[in-house]
Amino acid sequence: MRLASATKHRLLALFVLGVPSYRQRFRRDASAQARERFYRLLRACCAQVEQLREPFEGAVECDETTFGGARKGKRGWGAAGKVIVFGLVKRNGRVKAMPIPVHDRVSIMREIEAHTREGALYYTDEWQAYATLKLRGEHVMIRKEKGKPVGRDHINGIEGFWSYAKNWLYPYRGVPRQYFHLYLAEVCYRFNQREQDLKPLLHKLLRQTSIQELRSTLVRKS
Repeated sequence: MRLASATKHRLLALFVLGVPSYRQRFRRDASAQARERFYRLLRACCAQVEQLREPFEGAVECDETTFGGARKGKRGWGAAGKVIVFGLVKRNGRVKAMPIPVHDRVSIMREIEAHTREGALYYTDEWQAYATLKLRGEHVMIRKEKGKPVGRDHINGIEGFWSYAKNWLYPYRGVPRQYFHLYLAEVCYRFNQREQDLKPLLHKLLRQTSIQELRSTLVRKS
């Protein structure tokens, strides 16, 4: 089904407002499948912008978390159905976040090397995987007591983003794993453009981006 221009504008407006597709199920101007395809294209446009963002320099906060609903069985980093996500926030600036396959030093350092410049000032928690950061730049390790940082140093920026991202994704009632990277990129894009009206920005992205450019972004293989 090829969507009419007026339908695309309506869907774009609802996307900007964060209205999930299932809440539009009684509308007749687009099928559920057509809505989902259109929204995947929008999220892929967001992902492309985020992938092209320059590596961070200066003061950078690093942290990891998991996304996914509560499930029975194993808890923690190896829990079934959870996606492990690594994130970086440039102090008083923008965010980068990406799924990682394993919660280990190799996965973390691969993303740090790809998304930050040498000589940055890194703020992290006490996880030993970050110990080698002192070879790449300055490293401040945040010590906590009862969940609160000791002293003036903190990683409140990235922890605040985790709260923002999880609250934003909660109404979707679960995200297909093969498309989770697109939803995460959308949240990063929203956060990074939080002072701007997203509708004209996304409309321009749609007009300037071809489906061929997005094919490698649409489905995450790993």
